[in-house]
Amino acid sequence: MEDLSLNALLGILLLLLVCGAWFSAAETGMMALNRYRLNHLIRKGNRSAKLTGRLLSKVDKLLGSILFGNTLLNVAAAAITNILILRLFGASELALLMGTLLITFVLLVFSEIMPKIIAASYPERVALPSSYLLAPLITLFHPVVSVATALVKGFLWLLRIKIQTDQSKPKMTMEELRGLVLEAEHFLPRKHQKMLLNLVDLERITVNDVMVPRNQIEALDIDTDPAELRQQIITCHHSLLPVYADTPSNIIGILHIKRVPALLQEPELDTAQLREVLHESYFIPSDTPLLKQLQQFQERHTRLGLVVDEYGELLGLVTLENILEEIVGEFTTQSPSQTGKFLRHEDGSFLLEGGSSLRDLNRKLGLHLPLDGAKTLNGLILDHLEDIPEPGTSLKIAGYPIEIIQTQDRLVKVARIFPPPPQKPQ
Repeated sequence: MEDLSLNALLGILLLLLVCGAWFSAAETGMMALNRYRLNHLIRKGNRSAKLTGRLLSKVDKLLGSILFGNTLLNVAAAAITNILILRLFGASELALLMGTLLITFVLLVFSEIMPKIIAASYPERVALPSSYLLAPLITLFHPVVSVATALVKGFLWLLRIKIQTDQSKPKMTMEELRGLVLEAEHFLPRKHQKMLLNLVDLERITVNDVMVPRNQIEALDIDTDPAELRQQIITCHHSLLPVYADTPSNIIGILHIKRVPALLQEPELDTAQLREVLHESYFIPSDTPLLKQLQQFQERHTRLGLVVDEYGELLGLVTLENILEEIVGEFTTQSPSQTGKFLRHEDGSFLLEGGSSLRDLNRKLGLHLPLDGAKTLNGLILDHLEDIPEPGTSLKIAGYPIEIIQTQDRLVKVARIFPPPPQKPQ
């Protein structure tokens, strides 16, 4: 070192600071890199992305090499600074102290904070080119880093701390995926974003949440008068109809309307022939997630299933259209029995049928009624009161005042709900 001039020492110090800054930027860029964007680039065949992915697959070696190189450069920069102080001011303790503080400040600002801020702002631009330099350095530092990494893993094992060394393919929960979709509102049309959110939620929603209740099912009684049965088939509003015998809960098959015209040509409808063209009933447990049921409809090449509880009792039916409407919104024409479930009054209140689905009310009216318990407005009111209310009873659920208008057969037939007034901006 005595043979080197002051200018040479200053040049070496500047070089050490620049190299230290690069190590700091490379570390932050690698850790801040968007893994999903990286995987997209890898699938497109980007060479630097592939190399970066290989480095991130062994993050312990990557970080160990970066930290070793950065520490080595910082220590060398401090040593060069001490030599410069000795050359300029001699063995002065005050000068050594001031030099140490000065190099610490310079390292902090120009080799740590500034490069890391830049790398955090542009991780892809920093990380991908840096991978070409990091790859040989990892090989060069391998002996030292291997020993240090082994010691670290030993201490972590003693502390019972599990680590994930492969950072190239991170796992994502459904909630995290939902958060990503919510954050993408500036890149996706509102309608597309809502459809993606609905698709993510299919795993949490069961067929019990979207089914048509048993008392609203349009079905045929095989034992009814043939003339009346013919009229019901001609005037039905669906292409698939459950057929029952004796009681509505005893479903014996599903009738596809397109197979009936030949039977209707006969002077009198033959119920025996009608039985022969019925499809086998498909029963679904009430707690089946919608996403799984959508896959089962696809595998079975069917689009209607009967929902049953744990005792085998019929609860309702669910169709492929019910599931698709949870994703894209309503697009099918409803039958008269399923329309007119709410009526808006001039005062802003809604007159609702007790059997209305809470999910439908929330979606159509913009309400926020709780969905973690009862599925219908009647069930929500009964659960809240724990009693059968009398007409004229008023209550408040989730901030919504509700008035009971009509009850029938131990059920709330009609209720009025008053949405809260919009809050004035402060």
